[in-house]
Amino acid sequence: MTSDQAQPTPTDLPVTLADIEEAARLIEGQVVHTPFLPAPSLSRLTGADVWVKFENQQYVNSFKERGALTRLLDLSDEERARGVIAMSAGNHAQAVAYHASRLGIPATIVMPTTTPHVKVAATRSFGATVVLAGETIADAQETVERLINERGLVLVHPYDDKRIIAGQGTIGLEILDKNAELDTIIVPIGGGGLISGIAVAVKAKAPEIEIIGVEAALYPSMYAELHGEEARCGGNTLAEGIAVKNVGKLTRKITQALVDDVVLVEEAAIERAVNAFLALQKTVAEGAGAAGLAAILQHPERFRGKRVGLVLCGGNIDPRLLASIIVRELAREGRMVAIRMGIPDRPGVLGEISTLIGEMDGNVVEVAHHRLFLDVPAKGAMLDVTMETRNNDHADEIIRALEGRGYKVDRLDAAETAD
Repeated sequence: MTSDQAQPTPTDLPVTLADIEEAARLIEGQVVHTPFLPAPSLSRLTGADVWVKFENQQYVNSFKERGALTRLLDLSDEERARGVIAMSAGNHAQAVAYHASRLGIPATIVMPTTTPHVKVAATRSFGATVVLAGETIADAQETVERLINERGLVLVHPYDDKRIIAGQGTIGLEILDKNAELDTIIVPIGGGGLISGIAVAVKAKAPEIEIIGVEAALYPSMYAELHGEEARCGGNTLAEGIAVKNVGKLTRKITQALVDDVVLVEEAAIERAVNAFLALQKTVAEGAGAAGLAAILQHPERFRGKRVGLVLCGGNIDPRLLASIIVRELAREGRMVAIRMGIPDRPGVLGEISTLIGEMDGNVVEVAHHRLFLDVPAKGAMLDVTMETRNNDHADEIIRALEGRGYKVDRLDAAETAD
């Protein structure tokens, strides 16, 4: 990794292969040994030979169980009695809450107020006390520190902890057990615990495999750290699970030593990747979980022809958000199209239009009349039609046919169609 500072050697690192192998023994049988499978549909889409590690199949639908359980099993009896506290946008929260409940350990979880409701509700369902504070993980940290001082709780850090990193590294061991012939493994980066653990495991056993990290462009924390730049973080990202402003000290050291590169992805690529996992792979990925695929979609030339392993690290996405993504992608592909027409306000016009669309194999989904718009003639109306079509070319054919009947047709853009 490019850096102005001297890179630490693997022997100087805070987590070793032995630590990860010990974590694997500790959590054996208590977390899911998730499948690592080829993804032919994603390979055709990207031009790379894509394999996917399905961490969305864990009980709480996220890799976070591995590190959380490893850390909890390391607690003394006295620490278990005091209880634990964690700060998380959702997945670490659920993992700590779930396994703390299994082990009889009281858990308090501090979550940003912007955390999707589905993650807050899931965390509470495991019996944890949830405290909502601040808009980001960094904001929530002040509340965590206050509660630790007031109640003597034990912190289970989401990423900057040796046991957490070791637990996440068990993913790397499982990937190598299934396929040691990879060229590249792409790993999402938030605070860096996941990529640090995987990098330690993989580079120790198969150093020729390239490890690439990926961050949301709105939160380039690790990228900035490793390039000696100021991290300008902020904004609403679909990948809220990796929207971290401050990377860990331990994770920075490991990433600097072992990770080959970090790339940034835009929101459009993340959105497209979430949709691709659902439409082509028939599996649910949250924004952070889809970041690896987003990297291939945004930088196709870099990965074309390579055998690439993706870590689908989580599947906890708000159902309404997922539905919106699906509709927006249909609009981009021309499979869901909205048009607006000025029409005379007389009987039979709507039937004529819908018949024409049907004859051309379009399917009318929604119709809205607007008679009170001031720019519409008193004897006219504005008609909005949303229809299903095969693709953009098919939609254009229908529009031309309507225009051939004398209607002036405006096609609405994808955002208007979806909203």
